[in-house]
Amino acid sequence: MDFGPLPVAQAEGSYLAHAVTLPGGRFKKGRKLTAADIEALAAAGLSEVTVARLGPGDVHEDEAAARIADALAGSGLTATAAFTGRCNLIVAERGLLCLDRSRIDRLNGLDEALTVATLGAFELAEPRQMAATVKIIPFALAHQVLDRALKIAAGGAPIAMAPLRAKRVGLVQTTLPGLKESILDKTREVTDRRLAALDCPPVAEVRCPHLAETVSAAIETLNDSDVILISGASAIVDRRDVVPTAIERAGGRVRHFGMPVDPGNLILLAERKGRPLVGLPGCARSPKLNGFDWVLERLVAGVPVGPADLQAMGVGGLLKDTAQRPLPRSAAVEPPGNWRAPRVAALLLAAGQAKRMGSNKLIQEVTGKPLVRYAAEAALASQAAPVILVTGHRRDAIEEALEGLDLLTVHNRNYTAGLSTSLKRGLAALPEGIDAAVVLLGDMPRIVPEVIDRLIASFNPLEGRAICLPVHRGRRGNPVLFGSQFFAEVQTVEGDRGARDLLREYADQVAEVPLDDDAVLLDIDTPQALARLREREERSL
Repeated sequence: MDFGPLPVAQAEGSYLAHAVTLPGGRFKKGRKLTAADIEALAAAGLSEVTVARLGPGDVHEDEAAARIADALAGSGLTATAAFTGRCNLIVAERGLLCLDRSRIDRLNGLDEALTVATLGAFELAEPRQMAATVKIIPFALAHQVLDRALKIAAGGAPIAMAPLRAKRVGLVQTTLPGLKESILDKTREVTDRRLAALDCPPVAEVRCPHLAETVSAAIETLNDSDVILISGASAIVDRRDVVPTAIERAGGRVRHFGMPVDPGNLILLAERKGRPLVGLPGCARSPKLNGFDWVLERLVAGVPVGPADLQAMGVGGLLKDTAQRPLPRSAAVEPPGNWRAPRVAALLLAAGQAKRMGSNKLIQEVTGKPLVRYAAEAALASQAAPVILVTGHRRDAIEEALEGLDLLTVHNRNYTAGLSTSLKRGLAALPEGIDAAVVLLGDMPRIVPEVIDRLIASFNPLEGRAICLPVHRGRRGNPVLFGSQFFAEVQTVEGDRGARDLLREYADQVAEVPLDDDAVLLDIDTPQALARLREREERSL
C-alpha cells in the first residue's frame, strides 16, 4: 500500500487519509475518491491531498476484517458487517466466552496492521454484547498476512460462546451444636440468588449433622441433581476431612482440593456418577464475588472444570479488592462500560399513491413476486428488528402482497399529505429502547440485507456517525439510518421532504457508506422503469 501526498488530479480511486472540509460539505477519512470528488477538491482550490493507494497484493480493510472475523466466530456469535476496517463479534445467547488464547496471541503477533481484542476468557456475556472486535489499522492488509491469519483461525473457531443451561442443583448443609439455623437459611438464600443470576431454579436442600456417614447419606438423596454443592459447618482443611471422606463413601472421587483464588482457596472439586460435586469454601456463604462464582458459572455453561482449570485461575484470582460487588454478579443486562450492539429497527414505507406510475406499483409483480415484497424480505433477513410496515394507499392489497411475513404493520390514514406522515407513523410505532431506525422505501426491489447491515455497522454516534446513508460513485441513495436522537425532530417534518433537511443541518453527523452496487439509487417510479427492471431480472434468471 502506498501512502502519502498526491496531486489532486491523480488521486481518483485513492482513499482519503485525512478529513477535508469543503465549502459544500466535508469528505471524511477513508472516503474513496471519485471523479466527482476530484472536481470538488479542485474547485475548492486544493492541489494536493494525503491518500492511501492499494496495491495488487493488498486487501481492503473491510474485506480483511470481515473474513478474519468470520473465521474467528464460533457458536453463539455473529459477525457484524465491517466498517472502517472494524468487524465486531456479537453475543447471540447468554453464556461464557471461550477463547483459544494461544491462537489469538498468534494472530496479534502476525503483523502490526492486524488486531484482535476480546473480553476476558470465561467472562459471562449477555445477548447483543460485543465479545470481540477485529480491527485493521491501515486502509488495507497484505494478502499474505490475511492468508496466514485465516490459517491460524482454521481448524475450529478460536472464539465461541458456551450458553448457560439451567441445572438442577442440590445443596447439602451440615450442622454442629451451636450453629444457628439463620446462618444455614442465609446460605441457601445466597446460593439461590447465585443460581437465579445464572437462570437456574432454586436448590433442593438437605441438612444433616457434620459427620461423614450423614453427609454421605444426604448425597445419596440428591441423585436427581446435575450438580451437588456441600456447605460444611466447618471448613475443609484436608483431603481426609469430613466432606471429602463423605464423598468417597458415597462412591465419588475427589479430583482437586484448593484453588489459587482468594477468597475461595478452600474449594474442593469432586465427581460422582459422572456429575460434579463441589465442597464449598466458607466465602460461598457471602454474596460477594469469590472463586466459587467462577466454578459455578462454568458448571452451568457446561464448560469442563478440572484440576488444571482451577490451577490456571491464579492470574486475576486476587478478588479481595473486587469482592465488595454484591450478587447477582451477572444480573446487569448491559454492564457499565461494556459495548453492546445497537438496537436498530427498520421502517418500510409502503403508503404512497404512486401517481407517476398511474397504478399501485408496489403490488406489481417482478419475476412472480410483488415489488414491495423484495424490500420487506431484505429487511427481515438483515440485522434490523423489528421491521415495521407503514401502509396507506390500497392498504389491503399491500398486506396481501406481504402475507406470511413477520412484519409489524401500522396504517397511515393521512398518507395523502406526503411521505413525512408515513415516517412519523412508523417512528411512533417503534418499541422502547430502539437506538436507530433504517428507513426503507417499498419501491426499491434490489436492496439486499447486506446493504442494511453495512449501515448498521457504520452507526456509531460517539464517533460522529449518527446518520448513515449509502453512496454509489459519489451519489447518495437509500435506505437511510437515523439515530434515536433525531426521532423527535423528524416528527416535525412536513410534506414529501422526508428527513433531507437533517442531512444538511447535521452534516458533521453523517456517515457516507460506499457501496459498489447501484441498487441504492434505483427506485421504480414510472412504467418505463418497471419494464426495465423486469427485463433485467428476467435476463438474470
